[in-house]
Amino acid sequence: MEVLQASELDAAQLRAATARPRIDFASILKTVEPIIEDVRVRGDEAVREYTLKFDRASPAAVCTPIEDLPVPDLPEEVRAAFDTARANIAAFHAAQAAPDLTLETMPGVCCSRVTRPIAAVGLYVPGGTAVLPSSALMLAVPASLAGCRTIVLATPPRPDGSIAPEVLYCARAAGVTHVLAAGGAQAVAALAWGTASVPKVHKVCGPGNQYVTAAKVALAAGEAMVAIDMPAGPSEVLVVADAGADPTHVALDLLSQAEHGPDSQAVLVALPGVDVGALVAEVAAQCDRLPRAAATRAALRHSRVVCVAGRAEALDFVEAYAPEHLIINTADAGEWVPHVASAGSVFLGRWTPESVGDYASGTNHTLPTYGYARMYSGVSLDTFTRKMTVQELTRQGLDLLGPTVATMAAVEGLEAHRRAVTCRMNGE
Repeated sequence: MEVLQASELDAAQLRAATARPRIDFASILKTVEPIIEDVRVRGDEAVREYTLKFDRASPAAVCTPIEDLPVPDLPEEVRAAFDTARANIAAFHAAQAAPDLTLETMPGVCCSRVTRPIAAVGLYVPGGTAVLPSSALMLAVPASLAGCRTIVLATPPRPDGSIAPEVLYCARAAGVTHVLAAGGAQAVAALAWGTASVPKVHKVCGPGNQYVTAAKVALAAGEAMVAIDMPAGPSEVLVVADAGADPTHVALDLLSQAEHGPDSQAVLVALPGVDVGALVAEVAAQCDRLPRAAATRAALRHSRVVCVAGRAEALDFVEAYAPEHLIINTADAGEWVPHVASAGSVFLGRWTPESVGDYASGTNHTLPTYGYARMYSGVSLDTFTRKMTVQELTRQGLDLLGPTVATMAAVEGLEAHRRAVTCRMNGE
């Protein structure tokens, strides 16, 4: 891991220090766009061919109603873990539901805002290098709580064409209605366009690799009439540590994101008193013990340590980086939150590893990456709803507000707008 001194970084060096591994979207789109078009034209047939080509699997069906799939047989301790996680995720997301708003802006003018679920949503659960049933819970639980009627979960099939039983168990428990046995750009395209077996959805949510992200962005900008949650890419973490932080804990927190894959990134912001050399050595030692050590080492090659003079300098770097996951492993961690403006999710203190948010604390782990935490929120109940406004005027309300509207319409030269008001006021 490269070691930098924050106080010595000029503007260009700061940009380099906060840069993620470069994603060549222009090149990726050249690969993704023909797949999207092929799925639009040929539907299930194209999805089958790409699944065989990229995942080397040939599932019995492209998309299946979940009640037609077998009930997974999992060990009791695994089911209990998933059930605990689902309960916590449900509790936190159910609490996010806000009552509809009604306000009389002036006498006789009543305005409301009401919440409606998105009718059909697609949930992308990665499965290329690891089985991720936790993502099924993080996406399907709030979608179900929001009241989405059609919930299609897409995930790459196993070599025998089946869906990982852990993912299927979580999908069943969380309210998924259909399972699409496909990954990559072809799965996102099938969700966005719809096929003979895949219900068309109105929004696609979930993390994925560069090809999945490119497909989401391209489809949202095209003619498929589909929205996306965010352009979420490879995982990342920024850990702020003081001299009292346990080096092993810090090392494993950094590695917990680096092990996602070679394009992930881990950043340590070291406060005064941290033995940076010892901590970097601990990261290397812990990395050697991991089953996914090769991919993790690749991620560490573009990870770094930034040494800072104090909290103010640390917060400046955090804001410049805008991390997906922010771990504040300091004695005064709770005092930092009011000063953090841009992060996907924050983990406070000595006893809060990022892993708890990834799995079971209740917060969502589908979060903005690549600096998008400056303008995007992570997945929540709101992700799966829309807000619709309603207004109703009485005669008194129109008499009070009408002249204002008529004047503004006249200024804009929109005569029908003006007369729609004045004819009512004048009894025409």
